[in-house]
Amino acid sequence: MSSNTGAGTRPELSAALSGDELSRWYWTLAELTVLARELGVPRGGGKAALTDRLRAALEGVAPSAAPPRARSAGRQLAAPVNGFTVIPEGQRCSQVLREYFRREIGQGFHFDAYMRTFVAEGAGRTLADAIAHWHATRQAAVQLQEIGSQFELNRFLRDWYAEHPAGSRSEALAAWRAHRDRPRRPAAG
Repeated sequence: MSSNTGAGTRPELSAALSGDELSRWYWTLAELTVLARELGVPRGGGKAALTDRLRAALEGVAPSAAPPRARSAGRQLAAPVNGFTVIPEGQRCSQVLREYFRREIGQGFHFDAYMRTFVAEGAGRTLADAIAHWHATRQAAVQLQEIGSQFELNRFLRDWYAEHPAGSRSEALAAWRAHRDRPRRPAAG
């Protein structure tokens, strides 16, 4: 579960850190954003990309450019919608869609990875197609899913509860705080 190794105290996040030292510790996106502003490093592209740019800047290497800003999603669906409603390009998983799906599928509906992907990539398909997709993916959805590396807290909590099935949320969060405050394995490269 833990990739933290060794002893040490988490340093203050500052321009005085080396890139390797930055990589040894857990930092929140908010903390990294403050350092990026201080160093004049582009802040876009997510936590992993920002960390890479900060690491390069701290090592004196020109950081890679931030990815171009995504265009706005454009026109979003507005109520009322029905099964014949076509999903437009750039549609988000909105409250309008959530209300429609809960009405048609039931209160158990939630936007999981399968439905988020369908909505994001489903331009030109109908909401009836989305409901059929929901039902077709339920068997796969109950299987344990991989949690993306960017969701460090979620990954930690899943692993912690697997090892401590009777543990409380407060115990899990205390374990998370202890975990994130320890150094990680030295970063490669």
